Amino acid sequence: MVANPLPRVARRVAQQRWVMRTAPVVVRLERLLRRVSGGRIGVLDLAGLPSIEITVPGRKTGIPRTTSLLYVPHGADFVVLGSNWGGRAHPAWSANLRAAQTASVRHKGERFSVTVREITGVERKPFWDRAVAFWPGYAMEHELSGGRVFRIFELRRQSA
Repeated sequence: MVANPLPRVARRVAQQRWVMRTAPVVVRLERLLRRVSGGRIGVLDLAGLPSIEITVPGRKTGIPRTTSLLYVPHGADFVVLGSNWGGRAHPAWSANLRAAQTASVRHKGERFSVTVREITGVERKPFWDRAVAFWPGYAMEHELSGGRVFRIFELRRQSA
């Protein structure tokens, strides 16, 4: 069996600065693919990368907001970073997640609840190092953001 070369290619391409300018197109394409496939497939899936859809209530409106994200595997859990494609501002989803204790996740067609924990303090560096080792583009995005400290969250599947 031949290994899928797309994740390796995606990791290399994502380290190119010009890729960050494609964010609006990729986000629209992601939404379209998710809508057409009933949430089963997105751009990251096509590239062979791990992705989840998180749904969390808006911190001001309470209206559920859904976002597709790359995740860093962490055992049976998920780690997500608010890189915002290297933008200077934190992504809105990260503020909503920060205000929540739980969220809903769709992963590989399965929907389940997770507890949300923001990673801070002394615990943050090992999570950051692991994320950059998994997705080297985070280091470039950090530089592009002007050194903004990305919010890091651990999402743990709740017991049934």
